[in-house]
Amino acid sequence: MSRGGDNPQVDAIIAGYSRWREEIKALREIVRECSLVEEVKWGQPCYTFDGANVVVIHGFKNYCALLFMKGALMKDPANLLIQQTENVQSGRQIRFAGLAEILDRRSTLKAYVEEAIAVEKSGLKVEKKKPAEFPFPEELRARFAASAELKAAFEALTPGRRRAYLLHFAGAKQAKTRETRIEKCVPKILTGEGLDD
Repeated sequence: MSRGGDNPQVDAIIAGYSRWREEIKALREIVRECSLVEEVKWGQPCYTFDGANVVVIHGFKNYCALLFMKGALMKDPANLLIQQTENVQSGRQIRFAGLAEILDRRSTLKAYVEEAIAVEKSGLKVEKKKPAEFPFPEELRARFAASAELKAAFEALTPGRRRAYLLHFAGAKQAKTRETRIEKCVPKILTGEGLDD
């Protein structure tokens, strides 16, 4: 963890980028002006306040971004925050296609980081949908009807793990694909593991 000084782990991550190196350096400079602790989480530079994740800097194929962990609770006066997919409940991104965008918005970006810190300090929490509110494939209902053990194991999973499975299963357009996905995941569910464990 590093406050203010260089974090060698983050230096190494930035050095590993070929396409977004200068953009990520510029984003890092802006975020580090905001009195956050610099760490590495999910293989990316992550900035925390009192141990809580506030913002992550990351690069993708077509853009780099600031990901605000509680972005759904932030004001967005410049209309910059993007919900990555319809299933993302809390996080919001600001995306960049080049260094000039970052430099032109420097003061705005710093204000957004400061707002994210204020949201974290306030103790506000994003009201997340419960797993029961997500699509529940009929193929999974049928599998539960055939196996009380599987149903009990699924219900014993954490809400986040159940949500991940439901999204994975429901994401398949064809019934046969949903059945295949469910069968493939049965052993993990029975051992209490999540989709990505």
